[in-house]
Amino acid sequence: MPGELSDRETEAWRELRAKSGAPANPFMEPEFTRAVAAVRPRARVAVLWEDGEPVGFFPYERGALGHGRAIGLGVSDCQGVVLRPGLRTSARALLRACALAAWEFDNLEAGQSTFTPLAAEQVASPVIDVGEGYAAYESVLRAQSPKFLRTTLAKERKLARLGGGEVRFVFDERDPHALAILMEWKSAQYRRTGRRDRFAKEWITTLVRRLHELRAPGCSGVLSVLYVGDRPVAAHFGLRSATVLSCWFPAYDPDYAKFSPGLILHLRMAEAAAAAGIGMLDLGRGDAEYKDALKTGELRVYEGSAVRPGIRAGLYWLSREPARRTHSFVRSRPRLAGYGRQALNRIGRIRGT
Repeated sequence: MPGELSDRETEAWRELRAKSGAPANPFMEPEFTRAVAAVRPRARVAVLWEDGEPVGFFPYERGALGHGRAIGLGVSDCQGVVLRPGLRTSARALLRACALAAWEFDNLEAGQSTFTPLAAEQVASPVIDVGEGYAAYESVLRAQSPKFLRTTLAKERKLARLGGGEVRFVFDERDPHALAILMEWKSAQYRRTGRRDRFAKEWITTLVRRLHELRAPGCSGVLSVLYVGDRPVAAHFGLRSATVLSCWFPAYDPDYAKFSPGLILHLRMAEAAAAAGIGMLDLGRGDAEYKDALKTGELRVYEGSAVRPGIRAGLYWLSREPARRTHSFVRSRPRLAGYGRQALNRIGRIRGT
């Protein structure tokens, strides 16, 4: 069980991540696995040993019939196994040791040689590089998206004039009431756009509240809020390490939509993150116009599953793979994906009537 990891094992996990050379994504730290385990009783972590030393960690959730999934699947934005550099293990051997027939992932970290050969699809995860400071990032935006930057900064000034109060930004807001407002906005957005409301699931709302209180070197919850006077108009909750801010749940007050408060918020987040020593904001997989405007580059993440031959693996394939392939087919065809988004928006409007 993740909660039973010793201090020695936890420290070894952190050291292996530091030696991996991968971006220090907070979703890959032991604190995130522990937080998920507190709300998902089927969470597990396998520890690999060599010569009396822990050399690998494999966090996962165990479902019926040995169907496994990445820890926190559905909300986790970075997944995989943590191994000592140079250590090789096969996916089949790992699944056998965990008594899993299959292991499903949808945000597998690049460089995960145990599982990437088994991925069915690779997708882009846009990122913002602020390693050279916010001024350097603004220079990049002026070159690649001059109209976007000019318009957003003009709307910020307009918000200051017409918004009804002083505009201020808090990078790390600790008020739980502000977090509750963000979750209300996000739930309304999910319903309005016909998407599944993640915050309708109690385990997700509890997890987010727990992570908001978490303070650890490699994984801390960060709630950023844009205020007009004392009124929140946009907010974002994500996780940070020393060098990476994983963007997770952004939302804004629709009453202020004409000012594009969400875009203003992201610019201020980038500025504050750079000042705090963070070098990269990971915007997460998925197409969105605001991501295209803000990004400076992309990481690759992978979706798919590893399976062991057998009846249970066959049942897993029948329950998951046809739907995944359908989603992949739609995503790979922008026109068809556009029709899908329009249909979801219509469903959302019907729900709201």
